[in-house]
Amino acid sequence: MEALRATYGSDSESDDESSPPRSSGYADSRQISNPKGSEGLPPPPPLDLLQPPNFLDVSSTTKGSRIRSFPHVEGNYALHVYVPVSIPSTTRKQLAYFVKIIESHVPGLYAADVDYALSELCKDDQKLEQILLGREFHISLGRTVPIQVHQIDSIVAMLRENFKSQRRYWIEFNKWEVFVNDDRTRTFLSLEVLRGGLPEITKQIHIIDDIYRLHGLPEFYKNPRPHISLVWALGDISNRLKQAVEEFDRSRGNSNSLQKDIFMCKFTGIECRIGKKTYNIYSEN
Repeated sequence: MEALRATYGSDSESDDESSPPRSSGYADSRQISNPKGSEGLPPPPPLDLLQPPNFLDVSSTTKGSRIRSFPHVEGNYALHVYVPVSIPSTTRKQLAYFVKIIESHVPGLYAADVDYALSELCKDDQKLEQILLGREFHISLGRTVPIQVHQIDSIVAMLRENFKSQRRYWIEFNKWEVFVNDDRTRTFLSLEVLRGGLPEITKQIHIIDDIYRLHGLPEFYKNPRPHISLVWALGDISNRLKQAVEEFDRSRGNSNSLQKDIFMCKFTGIECRIGKKTYNIYSEN
């Protein structure tokens, strides 16, 4: 089965300049006297008015604990090169319905990257669509690997040079697929690219393989299967997830392997994340 590495930023990266403590803009209440007495002060505004429109409170939502793909070493930074992807708003309700069905059959699932428990997100359709599906997803073009600080400038420069000109294309996500990472510590429910965009993405992966090779980094998998991951779980539960997907397809009279496009999006660019910093490699905008 195809493997997948999760992306982790390096804990060693910090800002070079530290900002001085900022004043809150209010004086200490103990130093203010009210000549008219406390009766003249207006009551504080309701907390609801202090929250922006469409505010989603996830402070009490359970989060999963991920396992680092490689040990942290001082001075190393995690490198990840990817194509950013946004799911069209017109597709989110359909995907949310599918995810809720899967979650009802397979407990212990979490939203990829943000790590909130799916069981809690599924209680609120707005939270599910916005937190799980409204964020940016990534099609990995290379393995997530640790690099040293002296390699950063060279890698970024070579990426930008090799991808300074790219043809436009559409990416078609055609099939639900289950992946397990190399260490078999996490399982992912993903949407795979089988047709539209596959030749272009494969070519991009081969270019990045060349750059990785020149820097002594491991190349991508021999038979890459581009995808975005929506959900993850601890351990290898691939059989349970696959069974849940197959049961869903049978209940709707569909064959997942012959399914039409689940959604499409335009290729918009390539980005590179090193530690906690994101570099724009190529952009259509």
